Amino acid sequence: MSQPLLLNLRNLSCGYHEQKVVQDLNLHLNAGDIGCLLGPSGCGKTTTLRAIAGFEPVLAGEIQLADQVISRAGFTLAAEKRRIGMVFQDYALFPHLNVAQNVAFGIRQHPERERITTELLELVKLNTLAKRYPHELSGGQQQRVALARALAPEPRLLLLDEPFSNLDGELRRRLSQEVREILKARGTSAILVTHDQEEAFAVSDHIGVFNEGRLQQWDTPYNLYHEPLTPFVASFIGQGYFIRGQLLSPDSVQTELGLISGNRAYTWAIGSAVDVLLRPDDIVYAPDSSLTARIIGKTFLGATTLYRLQLATGSQLESIFPSHADHRVGEDVGIRIAADHLVVFAVPGSIEAQAHLSESGVRRYNTAL
Repeated sequence: MSQPLLLNLRNLSCGYHEQKVVQDLNLHLNAGDIGCLLGPSGCGKTTTLRAIAGFEPVLAGEIQLADQVISRAGFTLAAEKRRIGMVFQDYALFPHLNVAQNVAFGIRQHPERERITTELLELVKLNTLAKRYPHELSGGQQQRVALARALAPEPRLLLLDEPFSNLDGELRRRLSQEVREILKARGTSAILVTHDQEEAFAVSDHIGVFNEGRLQQWDTPYNLYHEPLTPFVASFIGQGYFIRGQLLSPDSVQTELGLISGNRAYTWAIGSAVDVLLRPDDIVYAPDSSLTARIIGKTFLGATTLYRLQLATGSQLESIFPSHADHRVGEDVGIRIAADHLVVFAVPGSIEAQAHLSESGVRRYNTAL
């Protein structure tokens, strides 16, 4: 049974001083789901979050929460009337209040304040630290206090603005998983803003990828990785390589790695120049394959090893091998392509053009944030 619609952004444009930072944004979130706004710095994700919170006006379109329009051009419902909770990047805890008092701050007049506070402290696993003050806590503990405080008034929607950015890598991974479990246990709907893909994948049911003020795709983590709708999403999500190829049939492309076929048909003219997306898991270790590449680098990951490979043409790739397939830098290894999902994009300006495979090689898009 599908959940009812909770948040709906329709044709939304917002920004500062009449300058649009976000344009023509459409997305929706169902009750009980966790969404994420993901993208590089300056792409508009934080502006969107602040507009949902009521901190920024809307220049066009509207924001609807449940059955109520809470923002449109010329109207902004006051933030305190929205029943929207907020968890900030810097936690914003009150230093003179202990943990329990911080959690209870927003429900001071509630007749069941103590019960709610106790339940939330147990939920975030801080019930034994109720009397401590913020300066006596680790960063992860402070973040859980901030989360419990935001959940106490039972908001219809919780917003989290880069909530893990002040924490180290291992703690970020652990806490992001804990936050998802906590939100799901409470049935709380949430929107997270981050520039970190790993956080987005760990926490979210749906992710919106932003670039230059526009939403490129709002989809599940799986679909963003395997079925990106734009070249930007394909290169931003995960480690993406593009190989120039020539469309031989609606579902096959000739490349310098050979013929790549998939389960998806494309409608461009046969012979068109296209770019084929390949990820490290699309290039499989195959000792008996006639297609070989030279190892130019490797990173041991435990169960797997990430190999950096160079083809005879000079093109470079990455591939994930089983960790027991241990090879030295400088060795030649057999590989094969296992890209049965075939993600292809048209080359701008060359729909009918022939692909010059020997010259184009592999183009890697920078996915560093």
